[in-house]
Amino acid sequence: MSFLTPEQQALALQIGEALAARGETVAVAESTAGGLVSAALLWVPGASRYFRGGGVFYTRQSRIAMAGMTQEQFEGYRGSTPENVAAMAEALRARLDATWCIAEAGAAGPTGHAGRTVLAVAGPSARTEVFETQSSDREANMVAFATRALQLLRDALAS
Repeated sequence: MSFLTPEQQALALQIGEALAARGETVAVAESTAGGLVSAALLWVPGASRYFRGGGVFYTRQSRIAMAGMTQEQFEGYRGSTPENVAAMAEALRARLDATWCIAEAGAAGPTGHAGRTVLAVAGPSARTEVFETQSSDREANMVAFATRALQLLRDALAS
């Protein structure tokens, strides 16, 4: 039994093939997906050809210390915004010298704005979106957030 859904496996294969064929690289800045996006991308044999690295940047401190964001980017911070998550994606993309970076941050649940995350792709085709599941099921949200992040990256690669 795989720890990834069949859809996540298919997306990871598509992304890996596209990145390898183009000689491009990716970094991952996760928060509420808890490492599932990285796990999916690393599940593909040969991922070292395109996976630069990343991490689970769950706190402000980790986003500053490891993702390369600045304290100023958190002035007036009241939760994940498209601008903030896009800044995290761009900061880590630059820090790891990657072609692309996919980032996500939100609330998996069961409290807060459960079932809401913000996704951002930095790279040749940048994009952001707010994704909501309307659920407070933490595990289901983490899986849904990771799947949507992979879909967004796949779509950015195709544009």
